[in-house]
Amino acid sequence: MKNTYFDLIDQSYYFPQEGFDLKDGYLSFHGLSLKYLIDKYKTPFKLLYLPRISEQIKKARNLFSRAIKKHNYNGVYHYCYCTKCCHFSHVVKATLREGVHIETSSSFDIDLIFKLYKEGELTKNIILVHNGYKTDDYIEKIIKLNAEGFKNSILVLDSKSEIRRVKRYADASRRPIKIGIRMAIDEEPQSAYYTSRLGIRPSEIIDFYQEEIHDDPNLSLKMVHFFIDSGIKDNMYYWGEFQKALKMFVQLKQRCPSVKALNLGGGFPIRNNLGFAYDYEYMINEIVGNIKTACTEANIDDPDIFTEFGKYTVGESGAIIFSVLEQKQQNDTEKWYMIDNSLMNTIPDAWSILEKFILLPINKWNNEYSRVSIGGISCDHSDYYNSEDLNQQLFLPSYPVDDEVPLYVGFFHTGAYQDSISGYGGIKHCLIPAPKLIIVDKDDQGNFVDTVYRNEQTVEEMMAILGYNNSTNE
Repeated sequence: MKNTYFDLIDQSYYFPQEGFDLKDGYLSFHGLSLKYLIDKYKTPFKLLYLPRISEQIKKARNLFSRAIKKHNYNGVYHYCYCTKCCHFSHVVKATLREGVHIETSSSFDIDLIFKLYKEGELTKNIILVHNGYKTDDYIEKIIKLNAEGFKNSILVLDSKSEIRRVKRYADASRRPIKIGIRMAIDEEPQSAYYTSRLGIRPSEIIDFYQEEIHDDPNLSLKMVHFFIDSGIKDNMYYWGEFQKALKMFVQLKQRCPSVKALNLGGGFPIRNNLGFAYDYEYMINEIVGNIKTACTEANIDDPDIFTEFGKYTVGESGAIIFSVLEQKQQNDTEKWYMIDNSLMNTIPDAWSILEKFILLPINKWNNEYSRVSIGGISCDHSDYYNSEDLNQQLFLPSYPVDDEVPLYVGFFHTGAYQDSISGYGGIKHCLIPAPKLIIVDKDDQGNFVDTVYRNEQTVEEMMAILGYNNSTNE
C-alpha cells in the first residue's frame, strides 16, 4: 500500500507542476534549491523570487494581445501594478523593468514615484492611476506630478466630495487635470454591507459629470473605473457588475468624447492549492469580446483597457520557510507541529481573513504522513494553521521525535500584502503612516500632562524601510 507523503501528493494532484519539484529528496521552488537556502541562512526566512513577477506580467500581456487581435479590438491594453500589494524597491523596480504602469493608493505613494523618477527607474510618460481616498496632501502631490510634466497622471474620484478639493488645487497645475470616476459596485450577497463604500453611486454619476466636470476647463474626464474585491471570476456576480460598469462607460462616452479608458479594477486569482484551475485565456477573451460588442452596438470607439494587478503580479513570487521545533500530541487525534516563528506575524491573512496558501514540506517526502495542525510560537490562541483550501485537512510527513534532521515546511505564494499588513519593519498597508502616539499622565498636583512619545512616520523613514535611496522630491 502506498502511504508516503509523495504518494499522497502524486495521487491527488499533477506533480511535479509549475514552480514545484523535488531534487534529491528536497522541494525546489521555480528550480531554486530550498535546501541550499536553508543550509546557508537557517530558518525562518522569507523568500521573494523576482523572475516570477516578470513571467506573470508577460503572461497577462500576451493573452490580452491575442484577445485584442482575435476580436479586432481597436483599444490598447495597459498593465498597471498596484503598489499597495508590495512596496519594496526590489519588487516595484522588477515590475518597472517590464514597462508596466503604476496604481497608487495614498500620499506616500507619490513620494515613491518621485524617488523612482530621480533614480531613473521610470519616465514622465508612465501612466499613473491614483486611487484611494484623496486627502489634501494626496491631492497636492498629484497636482505637483501634473505640474512637473507627468502628463499621464489620472486622478480617480472616489466620492463626489473629492471634486471640490481637486478644484481648489487645480489652478496650481499648468495643464488640465486628467480624472477618472470610480463606480461603486454592489457587494457580494455574503458581504456585511450591500454597496461598496468606494466610488460613486451609478445612479448619480451622469448628473455629477454634467454638473461638476462637463464645463470645467481644468478637468478632463478620461477613465471609468470599477473594482471587484473578490477579483475577476467566471460567475454571475462578476459578470453582472462588469456589465453595469460597461453600461456606465457607454453612457459617459456618449456624453464625453474624452473618456477613453475602462479600468477593470480587481485582479486575477493566483494558485492557493496544487489543484488550482483557472482559465485566464477564456476570461480575457470574454472581457475583450464583451467590451467590443457593447461599443459596436453603441457606435463608439473601443476604450483602452486597464487592469490593476497586484496579488497576481507578486503573490506567486513569495514563500516563507520554517522549521518544526517540536511535535505535540495533545489528544488521541490532534497532533501539533510547532514552528520557529509566529504565523500571525508572518502571514496575517491566514488568521485575519482565513486566507489559504500552498503549504508543503521541504523534506521527508518519502516518510509516511499524518493529519496535523501547525502552531506558531506566540502565546495567542489564533496563531495556528490547520486546513488546506476548500476545508481539506492538513497532512504532512510523520517522523521520529528524536530525528536529528528537523522537518522544514514552506508556505508558498505569500508575496502579496503579508509584509504590509503585518507591519514588516514598520511599513503599513497603502503606506498610510502609523499615527502619532500621545502619552497622558498626571503630575503630583493632579494636572494632566501630555507628551508626544512618537510622531507619525515620515516619508523618509518609510522609504528607508522599503529600500529606496535617501533622495527627496524637493
